[in-house]
Amino acid sequence: MGNKSTNTTSTTKYGDTTTSNPYVTSTTNNAGTATVFQPGTAFETIYNTVNNSVGSLLDEYLNPTLNSTTNQAKLNSFTNTLNTQTKNSLENNIINPLSNRNMIRSSQATDMYNNLAQNNTNAIAEFANNLLANSQENTANVLNNLLSYYTNGYNIISNNQAQSLATSQGNSSSTNKSGGSGISNDQILQLALSAVMAMMSAG
Repeated sequence: MGNKSTNTTSTTKYGDTTTSNPYVTSTTNNAGTATVFQPGTAFETIYNTVNNSVGSLLDEYLNPTLNSTTNQAKLNSFTNTLNTQTKNSLENNIINPLSNRNMIRSSQATDMYNNLAQNNTNAIAEFANNLLANSQENTANVLNNLLSYYTNGYNIISNNQAQSLATSQGNSSSTNKSGGSGISNDQILQLALSAVMAMMSAG
């Protein structure tokens, strides 16, 4: 009796692999590769910061305003520094020396303070106008820097995943399984002859 026909199937199983660097950990198995940031690392912080702030930064870029956190901080810093420095300069260099020599009246000192306040108001207004004019460019620079750092994190993930997958493939194992068709070659020939005879009889 003839041999039965056989077929062979091959199954490959990737080796379970965990690949880590200071920033991410990749785990590969037969279901695929998953990667997570190492908790508390710089790239995890950048990833979360970009995801949480990119919406507001885009809005700030498209609609510049002095009320943004960054612009308010810059404006307040400039205002406080200007007022402190100019007041100290006026008192130490002009009012106090003249007062010590009895060369200034209180009304003159008041006029000097009023002039100082007006000059500072004008300087602050000019600074605010320039700040608003440059706000869009400044915000664009912030976005570019953040997205550049974000991309660096993506590249680290991609490289680590590739390394994990390559290691897993190197540790893979293959299983071959053979099985019969359930019918022998003689049986196949007999069926074929029966079919031919049936067609001849019908003719």
